[in-house]
Amino acid sequence: MKLSRILSNQNGISRKQANALIAGGRVKINGQPCRAPAADVDRFSTVMVDQDVVQAGEAEHYLMLNKPAGYLSATVDAQHPTVLELIAPELRHHLHIAGRLDRSSTGLLILTNNGLWSRKLTEPAIKIPKVYRVLTAKPLSPETETRFANGIWFEFEGLTTSPAQLERLGEREARVTIYEGRYHQIKRMFHAVGNRVKALHRERMGEIELDNDLSSGSYRSLTAGEIRSIE
Repeated sequence: MKLSRILSNQNGISRKQANALIAGGRVKINGQPCRAPAADVDRFSTVMVDQDVVQAGEAEHYLMLNKPAGYLSATVDAQHPTVLELIAPELRHHLHIAGRLDRSSTGLLILTNNGLWSRKLTEPAIKIPKVYRVLTAKPLSPETETRFANGIWFEFEGLTTSPAQLERLGEREARVTIYEGRYHQIKRMFHAVGNRVKALHRERMGEIELDNDLSSGSYRSLTAGEIRSIE
């Protein structure tokens, strides 16, 4: 919302008066004077006129969870436990999931209440790398790297996936980097080359890497550096 509108929404303050307060340097956003009536202000920002709080910014939450198998990446479900059940009750209703993992998959899961930030993390057009450790049912075929690098055709979406990298870690194990995050993408890519994923573990999203100190099912807040890496 524009700064002038936030001020003029308050009782007794007209748009003209709001603009005068802003022009006079009496308005601060997060402690910094702002003289731009059209400045965009999100719900996490604190706005003050002199010493009076006009908008108290909401607390921002950015959490890293080491997701265990068996939990749905959902807020509620009638049949299965969800990842929100692993989070402190007072935080649950604020959060949404940025980049889901299916029920059998494990590893890095990000939860936040900042929708603009999470869209930057998950938007396919931005092409933030997502890194997974994969265990397959069959030995990796010789052409797997080339097929992944060339992109895999997905009939349902009518598109070819962005080039992906595959690093062999063993006969049936690989580290795969993708830049999208489409529905069951890695499982579908391996299916296209005649293989099947037995286990999928997400290690990293962009520069945010799963903390080795986090046991399965535990979580922590992201550091300021991790948050900034996506902005």
